[in-house]
Amino acid sequence: MNRKDQPAPTAAGPTVLDHDIVERLTEVLEAITRGQLSAAELELKCFTPAEAAVLLGKSENWVIEAIQDGRIPRTYVGKSPRILARHIREIQDSGEVKPHKYAKPAA
Repeated sequence: MNRKDQPAPTAAGPTVLDHDIVERLTEVLEAITRGQLSAAELELKCFTPAEAAVLLGKSENWVIEAIQDGRIPRTYVGKSPRILARHIREIQDSGEVKPHKYAKPAA
């Protein structure tokens, strides 16, 4: 679609964004797609159930059901459930099983 085919702006006019903001958002989106987020940015990111499922090696359905059943920690952004990086670490730690002190040593 070229500029001639685009509809004319409404009476309110198009929203004008600051060029610097658009440039920074573009950089962040590119960093996300390349997987180059800093530790601080990852710590602040709210993962969707689908994103959390990939990180946990589970299905999205498993994550959603675990959220609904209250089996895993979560937070909400509005009404949408989200998983924080610390929640993912808690989920991983909760599944850890240490060997019994009287267990037979591995051969």
